[in-house]
Amino acid sequence: MWKPDRQSKKTLYEQIADHLEQRISYGEFPPGSLLPSERKLAEQLDVNRSTVILAFAELRSMGIIESRTGSGTRVSKSKWGATPKHTPNWRRYAEGGSFLPNLPFMRKIREALTQQPSLIDFASGELAADLAPVDEIAKLMSEHKYTSYLGYDNPQGYIPLRQDLVSFLARYRGIRTTESSILITSGSQQSLYLITQCLLSPGDAVAIEDPSYCYSLPMFQSAGLRLFRLPVDQHGVRPDDIRALYKKHRIKMVFLNPNYQNPTGTVLGAERRKQVLDVASELALPIVEDEPFSLTAYEGNPPPPLKSMDTVGSVLYIGSFSKIAASGLRIGWMVAPRSIVERLADARQQMDFGLSVIPQQVAAQFLKSSHFEPHLDRLRIQLQYKRDLIIEALRKELPDLVTFTAPEGGLHLWCKLVPEVHDGKLLDEAIRKGVVFVPGSVYGSDSGFVRFTYARATAEEIGLGISGFAEALRELIDERSCLD
Repeated sequence: MWKPDRQSKKTLYEQIADHLEQRISYGEFPPGSLLPSERKLAEQLDVNRSTVILAFAELRSMGIIESRTGSGTRVSKSKWGATPKHTPNWRRYAEGGSFLPNLPFMRKIREALTQQPSLIDFASGELAADLAPVDEIAKLMSEHKYTSYLGYDNPQGYIPLRQDLVSFLARYRGIRTTESSILITSGSQQSLYLITQCLLSPGDAVAIEDPSYCYSLPMFQSAGLRLFRLPVDQHGVRPDDIRALYKKHRIKMVFLNPNYQNPTGTVLGAERRKQVLDVASELALPIVEDEPFSLTAYEGNPPPPLKSMDTVGSVLYIGSFSKIAASGLRIGWMVAPRSIVERLADARQQMDFGLSVIPQQVAAQFLKSSHFEPHLDRLRIQLQYKRDLIIEALRKELPDLVTFTAPEGGLHLWCKLVPEVHDGKLLDEAIRKGVVFVPGSVYGSDSGFVRFTYARATAEEIGLGISGFAEALRELIDERSCLD
């Protein structure tokens, strides 16, 4: 006899409602027929009666069953006949499908920021308006006409932008490539989505840093991939761990964020970079290198990307304007073998016929304009200033309760809380204090870590936000002490 699966992500009552609806649709319970009583069904399915009551309520809301005092619960006669005017069960559709919903913490953060715009935002991984080249881009847009760029574009992306990226990547990142090996995307996430959907299959094993922003993206689970962790220490991932995962699980691909890693801010050591590439070439193992933060290096030149050191073609390289210019442009790129670029371009064209041409045109103009380098210089100075502010605030407010390593680039500060507290309670309390951040568990980490993004908040907000966070943390610590 069928019984609900207690390990399922669906609640027991939802499983029961689905099962009964299916049996009714198959004709096992014809219109007007009597269903088992709540008590009897609860005994048969080994659940509480309240669970069956919820399942019946769900079916009644859809017009599938009806209950009358003294005559029990019956299949609706009108379900198949006289008045078939029933709304589809949109909730069930919304909860179905292969693409998973966002993580609960991420939904809570987004909802809080939407409902309370005044919250101090340490969660959003993007630049504040005063860090973005708003005036420069507005000037470029006012100086150019776009009437000739309103049709569908080349599937691989706007050709002049790809040509400009060839020069940009050679100059700033030491990557030698051609325009035919570049695919323009709407950002790093679309690049990752195309890779997971088009180059991998359900059941494939992949390796991801631990912690990693990839754990905050349900697209990996939606693609049916098996995720295996590569622990990140102060020098990044250990190459031997990649080899070990390959031997044990036959991983098909490795996803790395080697420069100013999100969320930890760590940089993959120079010797480890060489060893990672050696392992990749030895095993014919593709490396996906996501490098959105390199040009934010606060002092000196950023470390070279793996792609610039790759002599055998192991690396798929992902870049973006989102973290160095404007996330609203939605411009990213991928450097890959031509066959891969053509495959992903074909898939993307099936989804949306390519990107809007106008943002690509704006990006191309900005990339080769006299505004670009001065903007990068200002951005680095301001990000370093904000990093120093948030570190100063943490040392002032929580000198004994938080530890961290100051990042040398990027937008994020990764902190360990000395007294571990419940992630959800801390986030809720912080929101009540007017500040929002991302709990470390979102990135696959154990509880007791938080990620602060300091690029979004103003200088004044940084001090106020850390003060509010400190107050929330202390209250939870005091509450736990009282319980102990």
